[in-house]
Formats: sequence, C-alpha cells, structure tokens
Amino acid sequence: MASLVPSLGAPSVYKDRSYRGSNEDFQQDISQTATLYIGNLSFFTTEEQIYELFSKTGEIKRIIMGLDRFKKTPCGFCFVEYYRRDDALDCMKYVNGTKLDERIIRTDLDPGYKDGRNLGRGKSGGQVRDEYREDYDEGRGGYGARMREEEMREKQQRETYENFSLVPEGASSSYYSRDTFDRKKRSRDNEDGEPAPRKIKEARHNPRFRERSRSPEDE
Repeated sequence: MASLVPSLGAPSVYKDRSYRGSNEDFQQDISQTATLYIGNLSFFTTEEQIYELFSKTGEIKRIIMGLDRFKKTPCGFCFVEYYRRDDALDCMKYVNGTKLDERIIRTDLDPGYKDGRNLGRGKSGGQVRDEYREDYDEGRGGYGARMREEEMREKQQRETYENFSLVPEGASSSYYSRDTFDRKKRSRDNEDGEPAPRKIKEARHNPRFRERSRSPEDE
C-alpha cells in the first residue's frame, strides 16, 4: 500500500542555485545529508533561540547564521548541522512549519554547507527574496530593499527642493525663487483681491559721479 506521506528522504524542493553539480549529484547529497536550511527567520532571532528549538530532535554539530554581505548582521536564514541524519529527518517532521519569534519557519534538507553560503546574495547585501518585497515585514527590516531605496531617493529630492526655497541671511532679492516671490506679492494684495499699489522708487543720486556746475552758456 502506498503511503500518503512522502518520504522525508526524498529530494527537497529547495535547491541552492550556486550548487556545483548535476541533478544526480544533488539528489545523492540530499539522500545522505544531515544539514538543514532554515528560512523565513526574523532578523532578530538569535543563535541561542535556534539552538534551543532545533536541539529538541537531536544533538547539533553547529549552527551557521546567514548574514548580510555588507553589514554582517543576521538576514533571515541559517544552516543547522546535526551529527546524525535521522535527527535532521526528525526535525523536518516535527519542527518544520512551527513558529519561532512569531514567524512560521521553513526547513529544507540541504546538500551541505560550504564557506560563503551564509552571505546574502541580494544587491543590497541581504537575501534576494527581500529585494523586491513590497509588503511591510517588521521582522525582516520593514519594506524590501528596493522600496527603501525609492523612499530614500524621494526623501532626498524633497529635502533638495526645500533647501532651494530657503533664502540665506543677507542674500539679495534675486536669490528668491519664483514661488517665494509670488507669495510675497500675494501678501501685499488687499482683501478685495486687488493688487496693492506699487511704490515708485525715487531716483537716487549716485555719489560716484560729480554733478557739473551749470554755466550761463548752457542756458
């Protein structure tokens, strides 16, 4: 009779894209591995919390935390290596899909950890899945990296525009923007909407030029 529950030793749906080898090699490694890939972790989940949960199914050899490539801070995944494969399979059976830090974690059989695989591969340094995420996830840094970049760009543009509208102390009237000039003009208008009368400036004597005395011959 065929079992309704798939074998835990079957090849995992998860596959590392940087894996060097054929599908046959991958399946062979999966059939012998005692390593698990743990995903959907909070950025704030500690190694101690992971150890406390995953050690319930067997003795752990080591835990490798996934880190942001630039910041070297946790970025939502890790690897758990057991001494025995059976303990890893028990973890797949009893721990996969449970909650840790109020998040439903995902466990997958992994072909085996190699140096460098704990660093995020996204352009921003974290995981690729967090690059284009549009929803707000407090446990994974808020919005996705692209959304944060766009928000920062808009903020810088607003600050630049606002700085243009500020007039330094002692600046000449030519420094005023058109918008500032219009506001000053409107403030001079009377309540009926009629423009305020413009004052005609009197011509001032330029002290750099000396007036020539008039002679009788000029008359």
